Amino acid sequence: MCTRKYIPTAKGYFSGCGGKELGMMMAGVNVIQSLDLDKEATDCMKANSHYFKHPILTADIKEIEVLSQQQSDIIIGTYPCNKYTAIADIHGTRTGDDLFLHFFRHIAIEQPEMYVVENVPGMKKFKVVMEAMTKLPNYYVTVFCPVDAAIWLPQTRKRLIIIGTKKPFNVSAPVAPNYKPTIKDILERNAHIEMPPSAIERLNGKYRDLPIIVDPANINAIAPTCVAHYAKDKGTRLVKDRKAKYGVRPFTVREYARLQGFPDDFVFADKVSSYRLIGNAVAVQMGNWVGEQAMKYFN
Repeated sequence: MCTRKYIPTAKGYFSGCGGKELGMMMAGVNVIQSLDLDKEATDCMKANSHYFKHPILTADIKEIEVLSQQQSDIIIGTYPCNKYTAIADIHGTRTGDDLFLHFFRHIAIEQPEMYVVENVPGMKKFKVVMEAMTKLPNYYVTVFCPVDAAIWLPQTRKRLIIIGTKKPFNVSAPVAPNYKPTIKDILERNAHIEMPPSAIERLNGKYRDLPIIVDPANINAIAPTCVAHYAKDKGTRLVKDRKAKYGVRPFTVREYARLQGFPDDFVFADKVSSYRLIGNAVAVQMGNWVGEQAMKYFN
C-alpha cells in the first residue's frame, strides 16, 4: 500500500533573490510566502515566476505582525550577516544586529513545527543571538557549522545552519553528490566581459591585496566565496581565460549564478547589481539539503 507523502509548507524571511526557497522547493517543500525589504531582490524573484508562484512581499519584518500571516509548518530565516563577519571587525561594525529578534519573534509566537536559520559562522561569537536561536522551549535543536557549499559546488562558502524541530530528529549531515561541477563546467563559452580599471589596477599591485585567480585547467580548483561586494570590485576574484586581453577576467553574472547553484533558466538581469543579489543568496544546493531534511522529518 502506497502512503502519500506529506508536503510541508514554509515561509521565508530575508529571502533575497530566493536561493534557499528554490533549493527547498526542489526537495519538495511547498513555499507559501517569501519576504524581503530589498525591492530589487523581490523583483528578481517575481521575474522568475516559473519557479515562484507564491506571494512575494517587499516588506520590513519589523513591521509585519506574526498573526496577520498564513501559518506554515516551517519558518526559514537568513537575516543579514554583515554585522557578524570578520570584515566587520576591520570597519568597527561587528556589533551583531537586532533583526534576529524579529525572526525570533515570529518563531516564538507562531511556534512552527520546524525553523531553520542560515548565517555566517561568525554568528556563533554572539552568545545572545545563539541563545535565542538554540534555546527556545519545546524545540530540539541541531547546529551544523560549518556547512561548506564546496560539498556541491566549485565555490567555498562556509555557513552556520540551525534546525529546530518540535520532535527529536536526527538531521543527516550533507553528503557529497556523485557529480559536482568544476570551474571549467560553469564558465560561459566566448564570454564577453570588460576588465574594469580597478581590476587592472589590482592585478598590477596597486591595491593592498592581489586578486584571487582561479584556474579552470585545474580540475580541483575552487572559487572563493561569492560575495555581494563583487558588484563594486570585480577585481577581487578573477578567472584565467586565454582569450581575455590580460589572460584573466571577472566572472560573468551567469557564471556567478552557477557558482551559487542557480539553474540557467533562473533570470538575472545582465547588470552589475545582479552580483550583489547572487552574492547575498543562499547556495541553492544548501537550501536543497535543508529541504531534504524537512521532507524526512515530516514523513
